Amino acid sequence: MNTWQVTKLGEPSEALEMKSLEIDSLKPGEVLVNVKAFSLNFFDILQCQGNYQEKPELPFTPGAEAAGIVEEVTSSSSFEVGDRVLITPQLPNGGFSKHVVVKEEDVFPISKQLSYSKAAAMFITYHTAYYALKNRAQLMANETILVHAGSGGVGSAAIQIAKAMGAKVIATAGGEEKTKICSDLGADYVINYREQAFEKIVKELTDHKGTDVIFDPVGGDVFHKSRKCINFSGRILLIGFAGGDMQEAPMNHALIKNYSIVGVHFGYYRKLFPEEVRKAHQELMQLLDQELLDPLIYHAFHFEEVPEALEQLQTRKTWGKVVVEP
Repeated sequence: MNTWQVTKLGEPSEALEMKSLEIDSLKPGEVLVNVKAFSLNFFDILQCQGNYQEKPELPFTPGAEAAGIVEEVTSSSSFEVGDRVLITPQLPNGGFSKHVVVKEEDVFPISKQLSYSKAAAMFITYHTAYYALKNRAQLMANETILVHAGSGGVGSAAIQIAKAMGAKVIATAGGEEKTKICSDLGADYVINYREQAFEKIVKELTDHKGTDVIFDPVGGDVFHKSRKCINFSGRILLIGFAGGDMQEAPMNHALIKNYSIVGVHFGYYRKLFPEEVRKAHQELMQLLDQELLDPLIYHAFHFEEVPEALEQLQTRKTWGKVVVEP
């Protein structure tokens, strides 16, 4: 099988090398998947550089999300040959490959009308957003939510899920192209943060009450500005620190305004409650069947273009998810 492996640490174009490897025989509880699409994440770049918290021995195959067709199973498998699935393979045998042997616990059935590219693009972003909004924020219909980086992978998922839950959505994005994407996704109001102070506009849109929930995958200065436009008893969801700075939160301000700062770590939640994640996956598939969700794809690259695709992702000029179709 053809696969991309990190053979030395460095930038993706230096670190990655295409290899032809034998497919391992299946062990009980494993499935062989013919990969039709896999997605790229920013942490794939960090893994190439050796800057990620997980540092597998060289060589290894990156890739945390893929989708395809079950090609081989063992006798006791709960899957059948021909099943359409998304998979979340684990290092060192990731998804940047045309075939992947994966544990059944990392295999999820997908809806018939969901393309492989969109299936490969949805697990991390949609599960993170769904867990954040449903479990951590307990978002209610008719509440108002501010979604930062709304054209990004997790931000675009949050806009769609919040609308499906009946909330009013205010989104931020940078530039006309990305603000239009947020509007097309269903955001009720979109703010171009490059030209407008979002905290002032949010106050105006909410009669100076602020939003009930803020979905923040950026952190840093964005978090501190968000504190100015959170409602009394609101919830600020900490999704990540894409802005590069890990802010320190002044607890006296949270006390005075009575808001909650809520951490969201989907990966750890998945380890602790795998059955809840499977239940959430079924619920997300139902929303997809109802056409309430539609994973946002920036571009689908060819298998040979993986290093170039990662370099584009590294510029942070992309939106939605970047995928590869082997």
